[in-house]
Amino acid sequence: MDIVVLVKQVPDTATERKLSSDDNTLDRAASDGVINELDEYAIEEALLLKEKHGGEVTILTMGPDQATDSIRKALSMGADKAVHLVDDALHGSDSLQTAYALAQALGTVSYDLVVLGSESTDARTGVVGAALAEYLGLPQLTFARKVEVDGSAITIHRQTDHGYDVVQAQLPAVVSVVEKINEPRYPSFKLIMQAKKKPVQKLSAADAGIDTGKVGLAAATTETLDFTAAPPRAAGTVVKDEGDGGVKAADFLAEKKFI
Repeated sequence: MDIVVLVKQVPDTATERKLSSDDNTLDRAASDGVINELDEYAIEEALLLKEKHGGEVTILTMGPDQATDSIRKALSMGADKAVHLVDDALHGSDSLQTAYALAQALGTVSYDLVVLGSESTDARTGVVGAALAEYLGLPQLTFARKVEVDGSAITIHRQTDHGYDVVQAQLPAVVSVVEKINEPRYPSFKLIMQAKKKPVQKLSAADAGIDTGKVGLAAATTETLDFTAAPPRAAGTVVKDEGDGGVKAADFLAEKKFI
C-alpha cells in the first residue's frame, strides 16, 4: 500500500510569531520552522500502516526552500522518499488554494491513501483535508483516532465530543488524524543518517500542472487587511492579604468583569 503524508512546516510555537508588514502574510523567516505537530502523528500512522501492509511512504510538502529541514526530519522518522512543491508563485496561497495545489502535486505520484493532520498550528482552519478530497474526488475520513485497512476497505474511528463514530470507505481515500491516534517515534541515529540519502523530488508549479492564476496572494479567497502587534504583557496585580484578601480578590475579578 502506497501512502502519501502531507507535511507542513510551521513556525515553532515556542518562538515569537509575526506577520510581514510587506503583505500581511506570515513571516516564516522570523522564527524557526518545525513540522506541524499533528502531521507528526500522520507520519507515524502511515509508518504503522506500512509496517503492517507493506508499500512505501512518501512525504509531500508545499513550502519555501527552508521546508527542506522538515522534509529531512520526516524522512528520518522512516518515510521512504519525499516530494517538495516549491515555487514563488505559491506564496500567500490560502487553504483552498493550498488544497488545489496539493491535489495537482498528488497527480505526479502513486498512492492508495493520503494522510494529514487535522489542522496546522499556524492557521488552524482545519479545511485542507476536506477541500483536498473534493478536488481529488475521493472519500474523506476526518478526525481519525484509529485507522484500519482491510484490502481495499478503510475504517476509522472519528473523534467526537460524545465518543467516536465508525466511518468506512474504499481506497483511495483522504484521512486526517488527531493527536490521540498514536505516539510519534523519535528518529534513531541510523535513520537520521539514512535520511540524508533518501530521494527528495522538487516540483515547480509548472511541473505539477498548477495554474498559477489560481494560487498565490493575488488570487487568495481570504486576506488579512490589517494587524497590530500584541501589547507587552503588563505586570500582574498583587493582593496582599491583611484579613481582607478574599474581598480584594473578589473586587478585582468584579472590576475585570470575570464575576
